[in-house]
Amino acid sequence: MARFESLRGFDAGVWVVAVARFVNVLGSGIVYPFATLYFYREVGIPFTLVGTGLFANSVGLAIGTLIGGFLADRYGRRPVMVASMALAAPSLAAYALVTTAAEFVVVAAVAGTVMGLFTPASQAMIADLTDDEARDRAYALLKVASNAGFGAGFVLGGLIYGVTQTGVFVANGATSAVVALVLLAALPRSPAAERLETGVGSVRETVRAWGRSVTHPTILGLAALNVGFAIMYAQMNSTIPVHAEATFDLTSEQLGTLFVLNPLVIVLFQLPIVARIADWRRTRGLLVSAGFWTASFVAVFLSYGAPWAIGVGLIGAFLVLRTIGEILHAPLITALASDVGPVAERGSKLSVLEVAKRLGFGVGPVLGGLFFDFGVDHLLWPTLVVGCLCLGLGVLALERRVTPRQNGTAAAVGG
Repeated sequence: MARFESLRGFDAGVWVVAVARFVNVLGSGIVYPFATLYFYREVGIPFTLVGTGLFANSVGLAIGTLIGGFLADRYGRRPVMVASMALAAPSLAAYALVTTAAEFVVVAAVAGTVMGLFTPASQAMIADLTDDEARDRAYALLKVASNAGFGAGFVLGGLIYGVTQTGVFVANGATSAVVALVLLAALPRSPAAERLETGVGSVRETVRAWGRSVTHPTILGLAALNVGFAIMYAQMNSTIPVHAEATFDLTSEQLGTLFVLNPLVIVLFQLPIVARIADWRRTRGLLVSAGFWTASFVAVFLSYGAPWAIGVGLIGAFLVLRTIGEILHAPLITALASDVGPVAERGSKLSVLEVAKRLGFGVGPVLGGLFFDFGVDHLLWPTLVVGCLCLGLGVLALERRVTPRQNGTAAAVGG
């Protein structure tokens, strides 16, 4: 019942953004399992150069995210969202035409840049369309839409790839075109649009405002926390599969089945959990999130030397515990950042958080890989536990810097 209660009270625009997110991530899911496989095996691009293209995509995504935040604050959220998806349609479909490593790197960089424009604009739009009480739940709704779209994309992508390999890239581009049309037809202008258009009179003033936004002490503190949380996130897709396969000899099918726990827990529990903690300080929710991440890595450490069934169960426990940590972290830190500073600077501030997350995603596998390469992987998990405890201390330190309103408790304190 709580799941359905948590869906009430949203502006229609929130639902439009959620549908757009679902379709957009559906396209990503269609491509995700097959892109590396196709370019390495079918096109014949060396794996190192495939990795170079993926790195170029990440760099483009980070650059696009920063630009998207700037543009969303100067020209409004809706135009940037529509433009991002309209440009992404041909950019993503162009992967189907790639025949060389150089082409792959260029297409990956361009696609990453135009896709990066979307996230800060969409997150700022959600903040504009919600009040304090509904904002956390709205970001949780986007998280559910993303995971549902990604999971559905895996299934659809398998069907398409079996018929035509390049069809997955065309389908990915087509989903972006659909999103652009949906946003153009159904997404209202942001309530902050008038202030965005009249509040900044020149490009120079906009750049100055952007500089203030991306160097705001609270935003930089949240960004540092986001790097740390993203390092924890990254272990699920990098070190955990290696550990599970090496220690328990799990097949790819068994790993895939086990990892379904992540999107399943998010779809089932994301909204009810966030609705249940609506009266909490956001920083306290982040502190509890760090606690769940800590418990998840303890579970992995305990799996060493455990019998097969217990060890696999502990890996499953890791997936559930870290997913609850993810459920708490993602919407709360985004909602907190959206309430820091002026409304007209939301896009820029949120872009900093997104770039920080991408940085953590890049650092996480490298950090974990070092422990595995030197044969001390059993020490990785205690190290990550210490990292989680440091995150908790960082959250407590940040709590002293934010106001009750930013922390989602203005109503409770009469502010």
